Amino acid sequence: MDLNSASTVVLQVLTQATSQDTSVLKPAEEQLKQWETQPGFYSVLLNIFTNHSLDVNVRWLAVLYFKNGIDRYWRRVAPHALSEEEKSTLRAGLIANFNEPVNQIATQISVLIAKVARVDCPRQWPELIPTLVESVKVQDDLQQHRALLTFYHVTKTLASKRLAADRKLFYDLTSSIYSFTCSLWNHHTDTFLQQICTGDEAAAANSLERTLLSLKVLRKLTVHGFVEPHWNAEVMGFLHAVFERLKQFLDCSRSIRAESICRDRLEKTIILFTKVLLDFLDQHPFSFTALIQRSLEFSVSYVFTEAGEGVVFEQFIVQCMNLIKMIVKNYAYKPSKNIEDSSPETLEAHKIKTAFFTYPTLMEICRRLVTHYFLLTKEELTMWEEDPESFTVEETGGDSWKYSLRPCTEVLFIDIFHEYNQTLTPVLLEMVHSLQGSTNMENTNAILIKDAVYNAVGLAAYELFDSVDFDQWFKNQLLAELQVSHDRYKPIRRRVIWLIGQWISVKFKSDLRPVLYEAIRNLLQDRDLVVNDFEFRTDQFLPYLESMFTLLFQLLQEVTQCDTKMHVLHVLSCVIERVNMQIRPYVGCLVQYLPLLWKQSEEHNMLRCAILTTLIHLVQGLGADSKNLYPFLLPVIQLSTDVSQPPHVYLLEDGLELWLVTLENSPCLTPELLRIFQNMSALLELSSENLKNCFKIINAYIFLSSTEFLQMYAADLCRSFCELLKDITTEGQVQVLKVVENVLKVNPVLGPQMFQPLLPSVFRGIIDGERYPVVMSTYLGIMGRVLLQNARFFSLLLNQMACELGQELDQILGNMIEMWVDRMDNITQPERRKLSALALLSLLPSLNGVIQDKFCGIINISVEGLHDVMTEDSETGTYKDCMLMSHFEEPKATEDEEPPTEQDKRKKILALKDPVHTVSLQQFIYEKLKAQQELLGEQGFHALMETVDTEIVAQLQEFLQGF
Repeated sequence: MDLNSASTVVLQVLTQATSQDTSVLKPAEEQLKQWETQPGFYSVLLNIFTNHSLDVNVRWLAVLYFKNGIDRYWRRVAPHALSEEEKSTLRAGLIANFNEPVNQIATQISVLIAKVARVDCPRQWPELIPTLVESVKVQDDLQQHRALLTFYHVTKTLASKRLAADRKLFYDLTSSIYSFTCSLWNHHTDTFLQQICTGDEAAAANSLERTLLSLKVLRKLTVHGFVEPHWNAEVMGFLHAVFERLKQFLDCSRSIRAESICRDRLEKTIILFTKVLLDFLDQHPFSFTALIQRSLEFSVSYVFTEAGEGVVFEQFIVQCMNLIKMIVKNYAYKPSKNIEDSSPETLEAHKIKTAFFTYPTLMEICRRLVTHYFLLTKEELTMWEEDPESFTVEETGGDSWKYSLRPCTEVLFIDIFHEYNQTLTPVLLEMVHSLQGSTNMENTNAILIKDAVYNAVGLAAYELFDSVDFDQWFKNQLLAELQVSHDRYKPIRRRVIWLIGQWISVKFKSDLRPVLYEAIRNLLQDRDLVVNDFEFRTDQFLPYLESMFTLLFQLLQEVTQCDTKMHVLHVLSCVIERVNMQIRPYVGCLVQYLPLLWKQSEEHNMLRCAILTTLIHLVQGLGADSKNLYPFLLPVIQLSTDVSQPPHVYLLEDGLELWLVTLENSPCLTPELLRIFQNMSALLELSSENLKNCFKIINAYIFLSSTEFLQMYAADLCRSFCELLKDITTEGQVQVLKVVENVLKVNPVLGPQMFQPLLPSVFRGIIDGERYPVVMSTYLGIMGRVLLQNARFFSLLLNQMACELGQELDQILGNMIEMWVDRMDNITQPERRKLSALALLSLLPSLNGVIQDKFCGIINISVEGLHDVMTEDSETGTYKDCMLMSHFEEPKATEDEEPPTEQDKRKKILALKDPVHTVSLQQFIYEKLKAQQELLGEQGFHALMETVDTEIVAQLQEFLQGF
């Protein structure tokens, strides 16, 4: 692409690509896509986005296309890779000057330079860093800022490389520029502080931006640029200086107005200081040992004493608390139980921690956390009054503990209490004892203090197990507090029910639960309480089931926020799961409401996941009656498991689970249920972690209606299985083979024909001695079914294998029997062991020389099978086959077990047709040996039996007594 002639054309197309008119936009995008691989295209783009006289939108688009091109075509091995000559020209052009006037474009240029640096620096681009270093020294404000911005992005990108060779290069780079970067940061920081003192806010804002960027560079160099940074005096000097600078910046914040242009940037810089410390502690805990004392003193001073009043802001408090938490919880600072096994560095760090966390310090931290940071604020109380649902979502969900103050304070409390529970337990118990008895309703602060203390007791439940008699506390105090109806006592009622939820799995007598259920029922009639999912005993809960379920359903209808609906659905699901079939009389209203909720939640995939979970438990509770849900249920399964639909990313896992339980509880196969299986082919191609459930679903269809299902889908399934077996784990291979085994079990006549393409590989696996026992066991299970239940097909398969392998039939058969006998120990399931004995015995009676040669092995396997399945009747002293089933008994569940599904019943009926459960191995052996004796005559049979070990013969005779 000639630069001069092409620039005008490319500029015109880029201009069209910024159009809002799709008829202009689309052809332009297509043209740009075609040019992506044209030599010279990126040189034209560079000329366009560095031409400041052109339209900003056009330049912006040129930068984006250039940046995307780096990702696709910069590496040498990439298809249509840029030539080395063009790349050299582009590198030079990118750092020719740093004078981009538009901030957004300047940022994009910095990012794309960093992308090139990731591939080429320093080997193909040794001049990049020296150029940046020189450029940040210039006096021109714009050039200095843009160079510093690029310096940051390049450093950030190079620091993220993880290969050993790349790490070594970054260490070398850091050692060469660290001193300069420290000086640069100190210079800009001092300049900012001087300008703030003189009141020059505009100049201070510019200096602060450079302070921020140079500090970002230092953060990356300090954290990732040294193997053992504590040996580097400059690094440790910088980290100690961080505390001084932090104090200066916090003091500065007192004098900067909230609306000042500096205020937001100042807070960002303060937070960045704390991130330097947190990152360094995370990456280099032992190097941080020298900073433990100062970090704790600084953080505790600003967060837990008056020193921070009027200075600190929420995110800074969060960062300080995270710093304390990381030091308290750091495994590198915890000695082994055997002190001698601990490193000197660990012991030193532990010693510093122990010296700092004295009883007075811990007590003050605990008290301040509970009585200051745990208190509900005026804003929260107002929010609760005006929008209780939003308040509950915010309070129970919120952001991650790393970024939100309330979760952060609670996590810090939990960690400190766990680490120092012997010291802090008396402190917390004393706070609890001071709150016994009634609370003055007019004293809002007393109510909030009680709420905070109860919160602490709930968070520390496991640590307080031996110190709190929770049952007595519940009976003597908490239950009464649940019954206080005064509107101002609402926070305590809500907190008490939450507190019980924390303790119920820790320490709560079962005979108190009915009283609790009664209290919960009363509270549910209010709409200002958090719904908790308690552990409960089903028998104790049943008297309250109808009213509780009705109230929960009403709450589900009334709430409007997705998070709240999800939480209520979760509790409803827990109830349905626990009471199972006993939910049937009460679910009519929920069944009618869920289709509406599903439709309303079209844009809220996480809520739809909660609906899927509820449906799973509903189907399990309804059993065969779940068929009445099919008009709603089956389209939901169809959508959730269709990989061509975008929602499947969120819904697939739960959708597959719902599909499976629907099949397991289905009384019969409907055309709609059969049609959904069209989704399976694409699911098998995904080869994801959901494959296991896919195989379970396939098996469920086989048990539900094998003939109808296999006639429609066997060919597709067989093709999918053949593809899967080319590249699948051993576990996945076994799952595929188990499906085939189940097909043969359910349909021994048609099954082998339908999956015929898979059987030769099974046969080869047996005679080749498959090395994985679990795979070999499944191979033998499949071949046992074919041999025992479809001898004609086995004969055809034997002929096919003889042709394919170029061997005699008898040789192939002999090899198979020999390997079967040799690898019998691979089979651990009693059913498969009996099947193997029946299958090999089915070869008798026979005059075939190979079979007679292997007669000894067949008898050995048969006697092993007898040992597996025969039990002695204590009354008659005779043996009987314990696997025999003579009539259908509906599976019964004990109180702790799930009730039998329709699939469980189908499996029982199937077992009544299975030779493993209908043929007596003892009788079968007797009949086969008798037939062989009649075929050979006494003398011939006697000679055959002499090939068997005398001990085995003796055991066989004992088992066959009475025949």
